[in-house]
Amino acid sequence: MICPSPALFPDNTNDGHAKQGLLGDCWFLCACTILLKYQHLMNKVVPPAQPQWGERGYRGSFLFRLWQHGCWTEVTVDDRLPCLSGKLCFSRCQSPTAFWVALLEKAYAKLQGSYERLWAGQVSEALVDLTGGLAERWSLGDCGTEEDQGRGSSDSDWVRRRRLDLDLLHAVREGCSVSCSVHSAPGGASELGQFHALSVMEWVDVRTVERGGVRLIRIRNPWGRRCWEGAWRESGEGWNSLDPACTLNLLGRAQEAEFWVDETEFLLQFDDVTVGYPINEEGHLQSIYSGKLLTHSHQTSDRWVKGHSAGGCRNNSSFGSNPQFWLRVFERGEVLVSLLQHRKYSRNTGHHYTQSPEEGSSTTQHQHYQAIALHMWKVEKKCLNLSGTLNSPPCASTHCHAYEREVVLHTHLEPGCHLLIPSTFLQGGEGSFLLRVFSSSPTSLSAVKTPGPSLPLVTEGEWETNYLQGAWVTGSSAGGSRNFLSHWQNPRFPVTMGDNIAGSTGVNVRVTLHQNCPDTDLQAIGFHLYKQAESTVPREEEPVASCIPHCYTQAVSLACCLPPGAYVIVPSTYQPDSPGQFTLTVARKIHRRVVKSQERLGRAIQEVSECWAMCTRPILCNKHTS
Repeated sequence: MICPSPALFPDNTNDGHAKQGLLGDCWFLCACTILLKYQHLMNKVVPPAQPQWGERGYRGSFLFRLWQHGCWTEVTVDDRLPCLSGKLCFSRCQSPTAFWVALLEKAYAKLQGSYERLWAGQVSEALVDLTGGLAERWSLGDCGTEEDQGRGSSDSDWVRRRRLDLDLLHAVREGCSVSCSVHSAPGGASELGQFHALSVMEWVDVRTVERGGVRLIRIRNPWGRRCWEGAWRESGEGWNSLDPACTLNLLGRAQEAEFWVDETEFLLQFDDVTVGYPINEEGHLQSIYSGKLLTHSHQTSDRWVKGHSAGGCRNNSSFGSNPQFWLRVFERGEVLVSLLQHRKYSRNTGHHYTQSPEEGSSTTQHQHYQAIALHMWKVEKKCLNLSGTLNSPPCASTHCHAYEREVVLHTHLEPGCHLLIPSTFLQGGEGSFLLRVFSSSPTSLSAVKTPGPSLPLVTEGEWETNYLQGAWVTGSSAGGSRNFLSHWQNPRFPVTMGDNIAGSTGVNVRVTLHQNCPDTDLQAIGFHLYKQAESTVPREEEPVASCIPHCYTQAVSLACCLPPGAYVIVPSTYQPDSPGQFTLTVARKIHRRVVKSQERLGRAIQEVSECWAMCTRPILCNKHTS
């Protein structure tokens, strides 16, 4: 037993703040601060009135709600927590008897797949997952000249961000969430090391004894202790410039693990801030730019598919093949459009594909993300000349492609139709995304209807299509790719290319492998076609055609020409023992002579049937009455 009298929350709110343990998830704990500040946000994540320890109905578990991929997901965890020498290993509350932080951390780890996956991340991601809202990162460094900010997407390692202006946040300072981070050891606290996030609790403007002004910022360290040696530390010389009563008041506000810095020191020592949008009790976002409520919202999901809808950036001629959306604005108003790419996991390492370091890693920020961007064009009544539109400058955009999970476009729009195109920087970059729109005036959002075949269209001739169901089962039929000796344990599907199959030139067979799972559980899939000799396929046989490399996508396809003969299709995941279900579609082009013979036979059968019907039809007579 960790505690004889546990509770979810302490009596004193300040004792409920998070204190970081051995896990490098300061980014997550900074986001948790907003829940403690606003009860309606806490109630959304931690449903109230749950039975607790010692209460009737308590079953040893708690329910949490976390926002994922556009909807709230319920996660239930038991009250068993990782410990070392009788103490919690990971995060905890300042009060040793309160456990909401430790249990919420466990629920978030369960949603992500493990505690390990919480090591290093971005505060903005956790804020969105805990509130369902929006968050933006603002730079504290030199943003460069206007010419630098306007340069093209070719340098997508350089991210264009707005410079911090706390005056801008004045209208929303009571409702927004602000955190700051360091990318290297700051001069004020060398023990912070690299990649650490802290919470900004408040900022105040005060007068000095010399009748000057200074802006002071109160910061909380999730480590649970003060570690700042600047001019405004508890006994620093900065306080000598203030009235003693003011000094006493401000120092009294600083709880354990909190300290003050002035704005100049803040801009010098920290690298960026993350600003979370306020959310009122009705669930509406409040703009951090104007303070207006964004009472209208829409969202939709889509995917970039290689060879079909992954057109890359505007430098590519294929840009127009990216998914497209209509945004219709009915009244002039403020509009925010968010593009959020879904994270992927590496099944062989267990790490995020889309994880950026906030703490404990020197990995480059863009290693785990695709660079993404949004562009918008004003069009007339949905009458779209796509090539002409895309050759003109967009009316709004996120400018550079950014290696972020989410990018946000902020603008003001007049009534009318607008074309939205989300894109990755690299052509062929696959992935799923969520598009969200928040606005102060009525709007509508819909996808542009475009045909989307997953295979090259070959319209000539007749095709015979077969649909085959299969499964990879751990330990028996999930053999993995050809890199593994277990490859031949995978399901095998025989296919015969007979004389009725068309020609020896051009495409005569099309194969699609589709895995039957949600986008969040995708595996890397592919397949090989082997020539079958007699009744078996030699293990050393090279495939005659392959659909590789294995890709994390819903479906992979191959179109090729095969001579008559017997073949075997072997679908696989890249890693062995990766279970899943799939559908294999095999379309074969039928020789035209066979088609014509079948048509003539069909007509003959129809004529015989009609003749038989005539011969057996009953004779109808008129009846006369007397």
